Amino acid sequence: MGMPRTPVRRIAVLALLALAVTACASEKATGGSGGAAAPSAVGGDGVKTGPGVAADKITIGLMTDLTGPYASFGKSLTQSQQLYFEQTNAAGGVCGRQLEALVRDHGYDAQKAVAAYTEISPKVVALAHVVGSPMVNALKQRIEADEMLTLPQAWATGLLGSKPIQVTGTTYDIDMINGVDFLTREKGIKAGDKIGHLYFEGDYGESALNGSTYASEKLGLTLVEQKIKATDQDMSAQVAAFKAEGVKAVLVSVGPRQTASLVGVSLAKGMDVPFVGSNSAYSPQLLPTPAGPALLKDFYYMTAGTPISADQPAMKKLATDYAAKYPDTAIDSGVAAGYSAAAIVVDALKKACENKDLTRGGVVASHRSQSAWGEEFGAVMDFTVFDKPASLLSYVAKPDKDALGGAVIFKEAATSDLAKTYQVPVG
Repeated sequence: MGMPRTPVRRIAVLALLALAVTACASEKATGGSGGAAAPSAVGGDGVKTGPGVAADKITIGLMTDLTGPYASFGKSLTQSQQLYFEQTNAAGGVCGRQLEALVRDHGYDAQKAVAAYTEISPKVVALAHVVGSPMVNALKQRIEADEMLTLPQAWATGLLGSKPIQVTGTTYDIDMINGVDFLTREKGIKAGDKIGHLYFEGDYGESALNGSTYASEKLGLTLVEQKIKATDQDMSAQVAAFKAEGVKAVLVSVGPRQTASLVGVSLAKGMDVPFVGSNSAYSPQLLPTPAGPALLKDFYYMTAGTPISADQPAMKKLATDYAAKYPDTAIDSGVAAGYSAAAIVVDALKKACENKDLTRGGVVASHRSQSAWGEEFGAVMDFTVFDKPASLLSYVAKPDKDALGGAVIFKEAATSDLAKTYQVPVG
């Protein structure tokens, strides 16, 4: 028996309201004193400089989402990176210079992102984060021409293959391959079974689908696909389709709002199966909604980023420092993701200073010289190549209402044998 349609719709509506985030005007555009791009020059300290680097200051861009569908994530990213830059400045800065963050909100709109990049690109040496693969793809040619070290907060394979663009950790397809492997090892899925995959149209969903398709074929599973648009909210039809096919698990590569509807409606309709999401599919803001019990029951997500609740010194210190700086702000996955991305950029700047070359090209070259970065953050990455993911390691994380950041590590980071043999498509 199924729940009446009104309560099912209410799950999606309340989840949507729970994720709504407002951002004041001061959060949308901060930092930066204007001016044209500085020409390449050699300073009194013998360091070659270019745009974004002055005698006493280094300016770093943050192109975020403070008013769109990933607003809470974007806010966490931005604040954690500002915190990292402040801590770096307190320790003496980089190359005798203080760091300044130049923040612009694109609201998850590619046209706004293009306009924001046009404005800030002459003023910054690197982009410590850009939320969303559509935004990065819209800017890709300009980023390459500008030699602008750029860290997307997106993990589609289409972002690979560009020297200045650093996809951190895994890509969506690798996570889904590791996720299907998890289902077969831990959740009783076996050859001959059907599994579903709910995914967004576009590069996020299609990248994830590449992984699920590969793993399903290798393991003798039948994959039941359901593609939706990012504007779709009620997953009742998709649940009905999965249930009719008799799927025994569902992969989830959508946004948190759609995840809430999917798992809530599934449980209400009697489809009690495990769910494994991409890292962008979950937000702890979902837990207080009517979808919370279903998420806590049998939902997991794959992520290369270490959850902030992890029992690691770097995560514990970050949690303490962030709470002290932003006591009234919830902690989610964006905090650790943003902080580690800021550390990547700052380490590239420090190496570039050692090489006496703080031009954009010099920063990119210094970044690409690092083959084993990030042990303190729980996931070592290789930056020397850009035509493959920096890592093949995925954690299995599980929602937990009592955990810091709303999730805990269910399985430590690992690489499946299937992921090792998979050829990641590039560009």
